[in-house]
Amino acid sequence: MKLLLLLALVGLAQGLQTRVMLRKMKSLRQRLQEQGLLESYLEQHPYNLAAKYFPGIAVEPLQNYMDDEYFGTISIGTPPQEFTVVFDTGSSNLWVPSVFCSSPACRNHNRFNPAESSTFLSTNDTLFIAYGTGSMTGVLGYDTVNVAGINVRNQIFGLAETEPGDFFYYTPFDGILGLAFPSIASSGATPVFDNMMVENLVDRHLFSVYLSRDSQGGSFVLFGAIDPYFTTQGISWIPLSAETYWQISMESVSFSGAPVACSSGCQAIVDTGTTLLAVPIRAFRTLLNRLGASSSGQISCEAARNLPDLVFHIHGKEFPVPPRAYVLRSNGFCSLGLQGMDVPTEEGELWILGDVFIREYYVIFDRANNKVGLSRL
Repeated sequence: MKLLLLLALVGLAQGLQTRVMLRKMKSLRQRLQEQGLLESYLEQHPYNLAAKYFPGIAVEPLQNYMDDEYFGTISIGTPPQEFTVVFDTGSSNLWVPSVFCSSPACRNHNRFNPAESSTFLSTNDTLFIAYGTGSMTGVLGYDTVNVAGINVRNQIFGLAETEPGDFFYYTPFDGILGLAFPSIASSGATPVFDNMMVENLVDRHLFSVYLSRDSQGGSFVLFGAIDPYFTTQGISWIPLSAETYWQISMESVSFSGAPVACSSGCQAIVDTGTTLLAVPIRAFRTLLNRLGASSSGQISCEAARNLPDLVFHIHGKEFPVPPRAYVLRSNGFCSLGLQGMDVPTEEGELWILGDVFIREYYVIFDRANNKVGLSRL
């Protein structure tokens, strides 16, 4: 899962378009690994990535919190109170910790104080969001939310009152800003981007994401526009198969010219809130075996240099992901950027195309036409 850190607002010459610059940072997994604490921490804090996509439960992307690397800043209230959040296309709610929360994770993060905002409106509605490692509960309220200069008035959001467990304590973000569809929003809360559209705060009913590779700078999320600099290779438009997550149909996955998974077709979600490629367990084991990796995904860095592209066949076109993208290197060790996950769906097996995939493409999330656009970088 990636998180976004606001560096600057770049004013565009015309129109209602807002660019949020992003910076990549070390993930919690990398920091713990460097300190030799990763193995013991994972034993104490198991997580289930699949829980995010179980129907009937609104689940945020924290199951993959160990790999979060991108962070973003928004403000809520008048005068503004700042929060670091996840910009997540795999969920739909906005929530932040509140002063009513006494959990250790809340005390270690910025907390919203409604008494200090002249524009806050309270409600009696509650919010519950399940996670792979726990849950959060809170109440809903309304206030002005500022995203890189866009003021969204009367935006509904969650004020966390409990964040059980201690894994939130270690995360460098405060809350979540979901960018998926209203249909999966907990408590029927209207997502932030939907209000941007309704209030005519963006030129076009779409937003786009560029995530730079490795430690390169320049990453951004652009609300209301497509940057032509990143679409010189053309845009492949893919219709959504469901208006919940940003879900599309995939024909197959292959490498070296031969199908290796999803041979009968499957579903895929383009999710900025998941760092890795989440793969159905059966396909995951096949890929590990065919790519010469251990059961945990470890592979020798020398062998990794000769791996083939993973090719995703979507809407009649090929979308390759080279080994430099799906092999993760840290402290002299190499591993595949894949994770096993089984989610039962009516349409068959489900894949999550996280940031390992997204970094290879400029991705456009088009609400006006319910399509995802991919442009090779």
